[in-house]
Order: sequence, then C-alpha cells, then structure tokens
Amino acid sequence: MIQQQVGHWLQGDFHYRVTSTWVSLEKISPYMQLAVIAAEDQKFPSHYGFDFTAIQKAFKYNEKSTRKIRGASTISQQTAKNLMLWHGQSWLRKGLEVPATMLLELGWSKKRILEVYLNIAEFGDGIFGVEAASRFYFNKPAKNLTQSEAALLAAVLPNPIIYKVKKPSAWVRKKQQWIVKQMRNLGINYLKQLD
Repeated sequence: MIQQQVGHWLQGDFHYRVTSTWVSLEKISPYMQLAVIAAEDQKFPSHYGFDFTAIQKAFKYNEKSTRKIRGASTISQQTAKNLMLWHGQSWLRKGLEVPATMLLELGWSKKRILEVYLNIAEFGDGIFGVEAASRFYFNKPAKNLTQSEAALLAAVLPNPIIYKVKKPSAWVRKKQQWIVKQMRNLGINYLKQLD
C-alpha cells in the first residue's frame, strides 16, 4: 500500500488514494475465504508455506513455454511478499520471500495468515483488502459477500489492475465460474482444516 501510494506521488499523481479497512476473519464471508483458497492455493491448510509440486510444475512449464510465465506462490508466500517486501520480479526479492514465508508459517496460524492476506491484497487501483473491495464494488460489508461475488473478487487477484471487477472480461468470468466449481468441490467445511 505504501509502495503504491509513494509511487503515485513520485509520478506526480496526487489524486491517487489508498482505500483500506481492516476486518477480522470472522467479519469476512466464509465464501471469500474459500474463494481465495480455491483460486490460489488449495493445499493451503496442509503445506508449510510452499507447494513443491506446484513449483516443480511451474518450473517445467516455464522451461518449455515462451508465452506467459506460470507462478506457484502460495497464500503464505503472497502474504509475506505483500506484507514485508516490494512488488516486482527479481531474484533478490524471491530469495527474501523464502525466509519471510517461513517466519509467517512458524509464527502465525493458517487463519491469521489468511486474515492478513485478505486484508492487504489489492483488488483494484488503490483498493486494498476485501472489506474495502466489497464496499466499493458491491456496496456491502465483506461478511455479506455471496459465493459468486467472492469468486469474482478472487478471479482478479492475479493482477487487479489488468483484470477488472466492475467490467470483467470473458477470461475473468470464466475464471470466476471455475472458482465457484472449485469452491463447491471443496465444500464450505474445508475451512475447518484451518483450525
């Protein structure tokens, strides 16, 4: 959030404002919690910060592909990056992400990691955290998000500046539908594994 705000100021954009409202996990719809897990990291309850199978698959894919690079970051890694590091691609940042992720996994519960992630993730230009996103896009608190709304928010997380909640592309709608299907497959009781 700070990096984005300062970056805009340095570019002479003094109209940019960060919008964020922190809420506890209990005030975030279970659908939203499940949506980000279904979309980003279905092994979240059972791994220790890293999904080595996904990393291996991404490495093999990226070796062969000249198109888009596939990532394999877990929710824990994304939380560490968003909380402690800077945006961008560099070996230094990736290297620092490993011990930062391990610290989160050692010091926090899965519920706490998910709570922090949902409160600091960017959902649009200057919109940080699911409470701010829910109020901005749906005019309601995050605790009242429906399954479909939660899946739409989760669908833009790979890049909320390119992918829009207000005007979702065909790709975003397809991803939203895929997330809803994954949420149904996992079931809402899947969240009990975070206890």
